[in-house]
Amino acid sequence: MKVLLINGSPHQEGCTYTALSEMAAQLEKRGVETEIFWIGNKPIRGCIDCKSCWGKGACVFDDDCANTCIQKIIAADGVVIGSPVYFGGIAGGLKCLLDRVFYDAKRLYSHKPAAAVVSCRRGGAGSTFDAINKYFTISSMPVVSSQYWNSVHGDRPEEVRADKEGMQTLRLAADNMAWLLRCREAAGVEPFEREVRVKTSFYKPEG
Repeated sequence: MKVLLINGSPHQEGCTYTALSEMAAQLEKRGVETEIFWIGNKPIRGCIDCKSCWGKGACVFDDDCANTCIQKIIAADGVVIGSPVYFGGIAGGLKCLLDRVFYDAKRLYSHKPAAAVVSCRRGGAGSTFDAINKYFTISSMPVVSSQYWNSVHGDRPEEVRADKEGMQTLRLAADNMAWLLRCREAAGVEPFEREVRVKTSFYKPEG
């Protein structure tokens, strides 16, 4: 079993990485392999809704880390997405990435347990946490919870490590992720067959 932890911060080993590392260490302790994937700090294209990815599970633009990220999620058994809070929301580069990573390929992530992790100095953790979870809940991905929302506070890695409650919350989220993965493995139950998706149009032609 393997969990992919996506570091959506432009800082490779900053506060978000510190939070994800706490979860990774706990997952490893429970016998789950982990990988922390840093999205980097170079420009990442936003989704342009060209629909060229439909049925392919890959973005037509292949000059950044989006398609690599898609393949890593497909290969993983569980996913954790971590972001710093920028102006009360997801970091810009990560938002651009997730819009493309989840546009068509989300159908390939069904039933993979997922968790959001947020790092902030002071405020905005709740709205960012909610925004990340929306990618999971539109993709039939079970959301892994903890004793509190998965967030840590601090302006530097040492301050994050000093957030005892936040770090404990992340360790419990990791334990719950490992438990859910082991339950799935033990049960060996395949997902139910999905209905063909129906879309409701609210457009009413004139006349």
